[in-house]
Amino acid sequence: MTDTLTGLAGASEEQVRRDDRAHVFHSWSAQGLIDPLPIASAEGSYFTDYNGNRYLDFSSQLVNVNIGYQHPKLVAAIQEQAARLTTVSPAFANDARSEAARLIAEIAPGDLNMVFFTNGGAEANENALRMARLHTGRHKVLAAYRSYHGATAGAIALTGDPRRWPSEPGMPGVVRYWGPYPYRSAFHATSEAEESERALQHLRDVIMVEGPQTVAAVILETVVGTNGILVPPPGYLQGVREICDEFGIVMIADEVMAGFGRCGEWFAVDHWGVTPDLITFAKGVNSGYVPLGGVVISDRIAATFSERPYPGGLTYSGHPLACASAVASIEIFREEGIVEHARALGEEVIGPELRALAERHPSVGDVRGLGVFWALELVRDRDTREPLVPFNAAGADAAPMNEFAAACKQRGLWPFTHFNRTHVVPPCTTTADEVREGIAILDEALAVADRHTTAG
Repeated sequence: MTDTLTGLAGASEEQVRRDDRAHVFHSWSAQGLIDPLPIASAEGSYFTDYNGNRYLDFSSQLVNVNIGYQHPKLVAAIQEQAARLTTVSPAFANDARSEAARLIAEIAPGDLNMVFFTNGGAEANENALRMARLHTGRHKVLAAYRSYHGATAGAIALTGDPRRWPSEPGMPGVVRYWGPYPYRSAFHATSEAEESERALQHLRDVIMVEGPQTVAAVILETVVGTNGILVPPPGYLQGVREICDEFGIVMIADEVMAGFGRCGEWFAVDHWGVTPDLITFAKGVNSGYVPLGGVVISDRIAATFSERPYPGGLTYSGHPLACASAVASIEIFREEGIVEHARALGEEVIGPELRALAERHPSVGDVRGLGVFWALELVRDRDTREPLVPFNAAGADAAPMNEFAAACKQRGLWPFTHFNRTHVVPPCTTTADEVREGIAILDEALAVADRHTTAG
């Protein structure tokens, strides 16, 4: 084992690249058309390749490294737990698991007092859906078109974006609805108030024609993530809560991406003072140092399974290494004021700086976000709002965004791009100066996007 570990530490870029191409089957990729960049190390808000090129990470990997890379206290917590107890079945009680659940329930809103642990966000959404169906005795679930809920069988069926298409037909009972998106309103709204009112009426109408007595749950990303950083307008989440209460429907808030400081709150729902019935989480709970996700459960739904067995489980549910890292992460968030820092970054640095970018670049159509969760929507024409690249663009159609992303990387910034948007989602621990450094690079790279506009 010592030789193997030494070999890993001393592997060359050539060896890593060769073995990756020969043996690693990558997600969401045509295997013969990719050449993944080998990463040698990371620290704070930066990662470094084998040639010594250092990148400021404006993607937080997959919007999950909220606490930054290699936080020493978090690494130490995993090491200490590994030395004491590496694994134990979910059937036993364990101090790391119990404490992680207690801390998560403590920061969750309302009466969400119990936690079912999973290995990630997709499994969290799968189990939340199962809980809602069993609790209500109903089978339908309403899910938005602009959404992503995971890639397992049920979660991909809930997903609204094109990643769902190759897996269809999927799980029955999923009904689509349009969520609010003021910049590209499906409801021809002219204000946020209209958008909220009309989106709620649309949701109510969908429930009416589907039959309220058949609908188990409405699932939504509190702030839509990969599909646009869509911040709900004032009143929308409160309205969804009221509709769910009226018809006995379970409200599921998918906070896999939006939770744990990303939106400047422990959970994004806190920004609007709304308490769902179930919250799903993963990513930022321990920044992906060890795979972990889960469902935070209200007392009412937990009571359904007080004397009735819950028919679900995972070998690694509440894994001690993962739970120990979650405990340490929450403690670090509190000690270092990371939630407050994330909120301040959004209000005082990211928001103002991105709005200033929009003034300078005709390719920026819209700026939106909260905390450390922001998007620039890029367009060819500000007046018509024609996207810089088409919906689900590929090949030559995607060239303008690919050129923009390449310009960022050449300057030492790793961006998060999706369709016609670039998201500004660095770790929540990123300093104000580091954010300004990254936005200065965006400023330069947007000149590439500007060339594809009617003004360019």
